[in-house]
Amino acid sequence: MLFAKYAFTTIMEVRFLDFEKQVAELEKRISDLRGLSNTKEVNITSEINKLEQKAQNMLKKIYKDLTPWQKVQVARHEERPQFLDYVKEMAGDFEFFAGDRTFAEDLALLGGVGHFYGRPVVVIGQQKGNSTESRLAHNFGMARPEGYRKAQRLIGLADKFGLPIVTFVNTSGAYPGIESEERGQSAAIASCTLACVRANVPIISVIIGEGGSGGAVAIATANYVMMLEHSFYSVISPEGCASILWKTAKANASAAAEQKLTAQDLYRLRIIDEILPEPVGGAHRDKAAAIKIVLDAIDRQLARFQPGEEANFKRDRAARFLKFGEKEAG
Repeated sequence: MLFAKYAFTTIMEVRFLDFEKQVAELEKRISDLRGLSNTKEVNITSEINKLEQKAQNMLKKIYKDLTPWQKVQVARHEERPQFLDYVKEMAGDFEFFAGDRTFAEDLALLGGVGHFYGRPVVVIGQQKGNSTESRLAHNFGMARPEGYRKAQRLIGLADKFGLPIVTFVNTSGAYPGIESEERGQSAAIASCTLACVRANVPIISVIIGEGGSGGAVAIATANYVMMLEHSFYSVISPEGCASILWKTAKANASAAAEQKLTAQDLYRLRIIDEILPEPVGGAHRDKAAAIKIVLDAIDRQLARFQPGEEANFKRDRAARFLKFGEKEAG
């Protein structure tokens, strides 16, 4: 099968986050009532419906006013749709590429060629995994140099055949291990970023969870960057920032607030181009709906880019990043 060599685990029950305690209690009551109804043949549908509506309203209220740190927790939820979930829905004929032709294969950063709603495209993305087995197989989405060199292979292929590139970002950062440094991690990231800058084809990037450091920028140097509503994008993790500035990782909530890492902050700062809404309670509560929202948004953007505009793609992408940090006139 197409995805057989990649580690998947289906999780049926939603894991509640700390700030969802009240919702978790309601869901437990609903579950108990359903069990009572099934065993005692008692018709308590009306009460269940009331509690379900109350839980839904509670979720809406909670997710309307999430703090930056709470958004970080949602973005990291292991049940959120991941790269392979999106690929499965967008292309039945997807062909994965393996290896960097230098050292090894890296399963943290995947990519290949396929059709997106009928259009031939190159797709690249980070896969974290959602179980012990799959997380180890994909190294928690932290790519080694081989992953970024594989991405360069794919970018070069897209450039050669005039194929648009779509990237899915979900990583806490590139893998910082000694072996990665020995094999040129920083150079691999820089070269991958440069390959994006020099590409003559359109690049669309979506941050679907964590957008961490250069590990994210290496495949998010795009013409158009979108973020899911409860994802985040930052130069360093809140814990890393807290350890440096506050001398303790426990100041992670303060760091997250200061970093301006939420989709809403970054849209306001014009770092990203669009915020994609998530189902109530986060993408992990309705994977199918979240995936459709993302794929439809990508489809809209791909339709904007017309063949024959190769010079514009490269020029506009370079201009987009060069303007970051400029002080607005007036």
